[in-house]
Amino acid sequence: MGKFADIVEVTAGVDLPPEVYGARANVLEQLVTQGLPVPTAFAISVAGVHKYAIGDYPENPAFAKKLVPGALYSVRRSPADRGWGGPRAILNIGMNDKTRDILAESVGKDAANDLYCRFLRAYAIKVARLDEDDIEELVEREFTNANKDYAHLLQALLTFYREELGEVFPQDPQIQMQQVLRAMALMWEGTTARILRTARGAPVDAGIGFIVQDMAQGICNGECGSGIGQFVALATGEPGAHGRYKSESQGHDAVSGRGGELYLGDDPRGPSLQGTAPKAFAELQNLAQKVRNFCADDMQLQFTVQDDKIWLLDAKPAERSGRAEVAIAVRLVADGLLDKKQALLSVAPRSLTEMLHRHVDPKATRDRILGGIPASPGAAFGYIVFSATAAQASAAREEPCILVRSETTPEDIRGMQSANGVLTQRGGMTSHAAVIARGLGLPCIVGATNMHLDPRKKTITLPNGDVLHEGDIITLDGTEGEVLRGSVGLVEPDLGGPFNTFMDWADEYRRLGIRGNVDTPTDARLAHSFKIDGVGLCRTEHMFFEQGRLTAMREMIFADQDDDRQAALDRLLPMQRDDFAELFEVMAGLPVCIRLLDPPLHEFLPQTTTEMRTLAEAMDIPLPRVQERAEALGEVNPMLGMRGVRLGITVPGIYDMQARAIFEAVADVQTRLGIEVHPEIMVPLVSAKKEVELVRNRVDVVASEVARATGQQIKYSVGVMVETPRAALRAGEITRFAEFISFGTNDLTQMTYGLSRDDAGRFMREYVNLGVFAEDPFHSLDVDAVGELVMIAVKRARAVNPDVSLGLCGEHGGDPESVTFCHKVGLDYVSCSAYRAPIARLAAAQAAILDPD
Repeated sequence: MGKFADIVEVTAGVDLPPEVYGARANVLEQLVTQGLPVPTAFAISVAGVHKYAIGDYPENPAFAKKLVPGALYSVRRSPADRGWGGPRAILNIGMNDKTRDILAESVGKDAANDLYCRFLRAYAIKVARLDEDDIEELVEREFTNANKDYAHLLQALLTFYREELGEVFPQDPQIQMQQVLRAMALMWEGTTARILRTARGAPVDAGIGFIVQDMAQGICNGECGSGIGQFVALATGEPGAHGRYKSESQGHDAVSGRGGELYLGDDPRGPSLQGTAPKAFAELQNLAQKVRNFCADDMQLQFTVQDDKIWLLDAKPAERSGRAEVAIAVRLVADGLLDKKQALLSVAPRSLTEMLHRHVDPKATRDRILGGIPASPGAAFGYIVFSATAAQASAAREEPCILVRSETTPEDIRGMQSANGVLTQRGGMTSHAAVIARGLGLPCIVGATNMHLDPRKKTITLPNGDVLHEGDIITLDGTEGEVLRGSVGLVEPDLGGPFNTFMDWADEYRRLGIRGNVDTPTDARLAHSFKIDGVGLCRTEHMFFEQGRLTAMREMIFADQDDDRQAALDRLLPMQRDDFAELFEVMAGLPVCIRLLDPPLHEFLPQTTTEMRTLAEAMDIPLPRVQERAEALGEVNPMLGMRGVRLGITVPGIYDMQARAIFEAVADVQTRLGIEVHPEIMVPLVSAKKEVELVRNRVDVVASEVARATGQQIKYSVGVMVETPRAALRAGEITRFAEFISFGTNDLTQMTYGLSRDDAGRFMREYVNLGVFAEDPFHSLDVDAVGELVMIAVKRARAVNPDVSLGLCGEHGGDPESVTFCHKVGLDYVSCSAYRAPIARLAAAQAAILDPD
């Protein structure tokens, strides 16, 4: 990286890379280069900001000559990634007695004094570090509850400043600017800011740039004000004017939720900028289209209106839901602004999660009790809680909850992560609750100002006087901005139109197969609707837990004689066969990988005395016998005991029955429907090649018997589920008896770490926060250790059999980072739950685009 100046004026063509000066500086340069109306601005680099933090001030900064009487400037954050946040802007720097008098001549005394008061309050709180509550009480006493005289308020603020600090408010604009930059730099480098930005994905040592910019006044004689807007809908991505504008305002006043805001375009709900200042609105539309064309994206514009003229202060990607993100990408391709690859790379795979979430059933009865700003789309219901701690406790009990707060702070993030939705009394579209909820994919309503919240009594008083208490159930409709009484019916979203087009593009480019984890034919239908490439994991044990089958399974477990055990298995055979036949029909020739029984037998037995008595009555056997059998099957560590292939070898009739059910189902479907079926039979929890050899020999015998009996040619493959480190290390010799390997990374992670995923939640969050683990290894694959075992197994297996099929099953198969790893190491497919399949498909496409070789 070459040498970059600490402070640079933003002019056409100047090099302002985002990693040096931040994303805001970079986009401002693009706006200026395109000849768009941008107030004079200067970019301060990350290094330059750090110098201000340590008191190393430049002698003659580039902007010094601009700080003259009558001129006002702002300082705004410019991180390399906007998601990192940063200190809020400080406006009207340079305001003093002399500048106030100059401005009064053009905008009037009240407006000039208002600007002075705004800056003085911000400076006192953010720079001089005076108590915000004391200042707000002063404003309430001397202005709001008095005669609303700005001149009187100004004198009260100046007196308060002098008395609190023992010095007069600085009149020199150079000193004001220097101290503002230092204060904002120190805010960024403070402990709280560091914790917050690392939670948002920023490196611990991430720096920040600043923008020093001429104030385009939103307070003047003609139509003046400020606003934030975009020309696509947040929820759907459809074209249209969306945003807020407020006359006689600055900065983010238009989205503060304090009242007086106008809609951007004509809106039946109230007045708009389009109706108030049609010329300015038309200019804003024109500028938005120009910005869209050269940024190749729909952008959100921060702007001011000064005597009907638009000034652009910033442009960033438009706020959008996951659904809107896909719709926008598809339309950008249709308009020739992006190609398919660029469109696929523009959408984060996890954004698709939001599209798969529920919304309120249109046919449901809606008992609306509150309204607010729809800050994050989606719908959820749950019990009302009033604190982050209560939300976490509710999640621990697996009870859905809605976190209700006056407004959220960074300390509430853990509670938001535990909640099903968030409702706040204050805030706007860019408030903390709104931003964090959209990032988490939570439905969120902010600015519900017509409710009275009492966190101490844990009550919400509605406009009609009704009172809600903690524990009452409400439903949030984050798309409409409505709170509904009780639990309202929710339905799955429609995934047609742009979604299908987008996912078809993903399928064009991905090389990694995406299969689904299914347990029943119903699961298979759902997974098939997401256009999976087959079934990567069918957990057959789940088929046994239906009531009629469970009884037969228990009879097999309690059988004392081989004939009795076989009789029970014979009862289970047609049940399994019918399930497999239906599964093959649904998948219509796509590969279906069926895992033979995996859990230990004691899991099929009742656990409580009452349940055991019920079983004893049903089977007409004494209760003590049931208790004795349950005790005999009990193990000290059942997850590492008699389960998986060990059970299949010691009680071979179980696997024989399952293999026969599979092959008879194949013959049936091929005969009835003419569909060629190629099942993949997977042996779980393998550690040694002899285990595979023994099971395979029995499977081959059953296949031959069924083929002779039905006259059908039975094509199948036998493989293993690699869940133990030993199996990974011995993959070469195991492959001599297996046509495929599927990495069961859930158990492989448990065994590599010596860690139970069922108990890890008690301490995992603290481990991640302390940096012991970079991420929960059950959420995202540990590529350093578990990943190395996978790589070793891949290398050794393919050295023996280059044609061996390699896959991964488990929920890691739906994690984008894990999918990228699987692509890089050369797996043939991953398998995940149906609802995560679209995420995996997109992640696989992105991996192929970024790694074309």
